[in-house]
Amino acid sequence: MNAPPRIVVLTGAGVSADSGVSTFRDPDGIWSKHDWREVATPEGFAADPALVHSFYNARRASLKAVAPNAAHLALARLEALLGAGLTLVTQNVDDLHERAGSVHVIHMHGELMKAACAVCGARHRWTGDLSVETRCPDCKAAAGMRPDVVWFGEIPRRMDEIAAAIAGADLFVSIGTSGSVYPASGFVAEARSIGVPCTELNLEPSENASAFGDRRYGRAAEIVPAWVEEIARGRACQRTN
Repeated sequence: MNAPPRIVVLTGAGVSADSGVSTFRDPDGIWSKHDWREVATPEGFAADPALVHSFYNARRASLKAVAPNAAHLALARLEALLGAGLTLVTQNVDDLHERAGSVHVIHMHGELMKAACAVCGARHRWTGDLSVETRCPDCKAAAGMRPDVVWFGEIPRRMDEIAAAIAGADLFVSIGTSGSVYPASGFVAEARSIGVPCTELNLEPSENASAFGDRRYGRAAEIVPAWVEEIARGRACQRTN
């Protein structure tokens, strides 16, 4: 039997937009309502931790009211089809990929439904509110808990693992991204530099759309399932040949 293709998929805010999760850089997105310097930087947290906790508490609460859409479900199906052949990387901090059934997800920007202790480094699943009085369940330190997300000025996670996956990929696919946030925006260039074909699935062309050889546009809930079906049909043909 032919080995499954090795596909690296990068997802951004556009994948979750069809679930009702707000994007960031659209005219009515999150950064049009909040100053990212105040709520999404280590400096902002140091200056006003209560404000930052309030911002993320509201986002955490709103996430409970949304559900995975057809794009998330299709990518979970792709993982079931390809197994270790799929590397799913997301810029999103929501848990919709996991709730759709994806098991192995690389959250390069952290996870909203987790909290981290700045004192002992412990991470915990966290579905309720955080405050400046919240104590770490492990070390019991007060005022050390923060949302387990990567803020501006911090280093995204598991970058070596992502680079290795791209280096060994047969296809790189970017879904629902703006193409403006580094280092994720540079993944397509990494892939192209070693001859990996690149596909963009997006609502509209990203800032780096010209770097993709295959470009398809529309709502993620529509075009992602169609693309996954193409992959599934290709695998079925391989098995019968």
